[in-house]
Amino acid sequence: MAARALMIQGTGSDVGKSVIVAGLARAFADRGLKVLPFKPQNMSNNAAATVDGGEIGRAQALQARAARAMPSVHMNPVLLKPQSLVEAQVVVQGRILGKAGAHAFQKLKPDLMTNVLESFEILRSQADFVIVEGAGSASEVNLRAHDIANMGFARAAGVPVILVGDIDRGGVIAQIVGTRVVLARQDIGMVAGFLVNKFRGDASLFADGLAEIERHTGWPSLGLIPHLPAAKYLPAEDAMALTMNPSDATGKIIVAALILPMIANFDDLDPLKAEPDLRLVFVHPGDAIPHDADMVLLPGSKATIADLAVLRESGLHHDLAIHHRKGGRILGICGGYQMLGRSVLDPECLEGPLSLMSGLGFLDVETVLTEKKRLAPVAGQTLPDETGFSGYEMHLGHTVGADTQRPFARFDDGRTDGARSADGRVMGTYVHGLFANDQQRSQLLKSFSLPASAIAFDERIEATLDALAAHLARHVDLDRILNLAR
Repeated sequence: MAARALMIQGTGSDVGKSVIVAGLARAFADRGLKVLPFKPQNMSNNAAATVDGGEIGRAQALQARAARAMPSVHMNPVLLKPQSLVEAQVVVQGRILGKAGAHAFQKLKPDLMTNVLESFEILRSQADFVIVEGAGSASEVNLRAHDIANMGFARAAGVPVILVGDIDRGGVIAQIVGTRVVLARQDIGMVAGFLVNKFRGDASLFADGLAEIERHTGWPSLGLIPHLPAAKYLPAEDAMALTMNPSDATGKIIVAALILPMIANFDDLDPLKAEPDLRLVFVHPGDAIPHDADMVLLPGSKATIADLAVLRESGLHHDLAIHHRKGGRILGICGGYQMLGRSVLDPECLEGPLSLMSGLGFLDVETVLTEKKRLAPVAGQTLPDETGFSGYEMHLGHTVGADTQRPFARFDDGRTDGARSADGRVMGTYVHGLFANDQQRSQLLKSFSLPASAIAFDERIEATLDALAAHLARHVDLDRILNLAR
């Protein structure tokens, strides 16, 4: 018997779809159901490696964790990873299909629906309940033809929809009522009800608002979900979360993270945001690296050469040089590591039209980008402190040079990774997820003469997922949600 399925769509981006799916996944898993998350199409450079050797959006990996399931490529069969303002890498069932602009991707959609439905049926055969997440807005009727992400999928797979609006951004009545106005009649019929998310204040004051939405749409209200402050501890999927600095904390140590246009796997920064003795500062092109920064971090990039060009054009390379001359530390992760070398060569133009660019020259290494992508979990010890870690690799290219003789890490299989400068103040690594290891954050803090970390990062994620599930159980009728699924 096929699993029940239900789809969460939104009136817009960032209304809380990903978090609601994660919370529902944990809540129903706690009831003893085998729950699996599914997102037909995602656009994000924040990706995660899967146990079956591919990659999916980070949000789906978090939802799998919430469901206490192993992440699979079938949970996100179509992943778009932007490489520029007009082109994205297309990943299908965990493997790179190629690159496509917006118009070319629209032409691909009919074929991709086959992959989407195949992955969905695979998950349904393995679960009791599949919770599906839509993408962007259900009201993007200009993209309705050949849609695989929202109503196009819902109708093709026969999955009922719950529409989510975000009251925190204002105009939630118009969000939901307006969505109904623009939807086709058959799509309207797929909607089983609506949720209003991120409410602040006295819920009784919005009772008339819910009634108005019901009157104008004919859809039943399924709940008013109050804002949950703890949700900030969960990894963000959208790089919009990086537009503002994470907090006004006054940590003893300042870590400046360079936020370049094609930043990837930016959840590497989340564990550092959690440390009260660290103040994480986001530095965008046009900003200046704080003069009192103790360390500068260059995160990963989906287009290393293009981001390197932006870094130079904005003058941030001058700030980096000044920071280094003053004795500051620099750490590059993945694409950031590649930028720190002498050059980055892309002979097949895998990441864009530019095939060669001089690096920042802080490490005596050179990188050649190759078509084969490395996607693998890794574990080992950082050097020379021999502190343990686990994480994952997700990168194109191979980096060689004299400074790799001073590796950043040694993996348990004997391979070495990364490079360190002779003075030890500049380091590069391909390991993502490094600072999610409590020992690694403690070692970083101790290197600045601070006490070890008091935060168990993984335990806090688990506690947040539990709190989210309990929060939804208080404010949403879970039995009704399950009965709506089919």
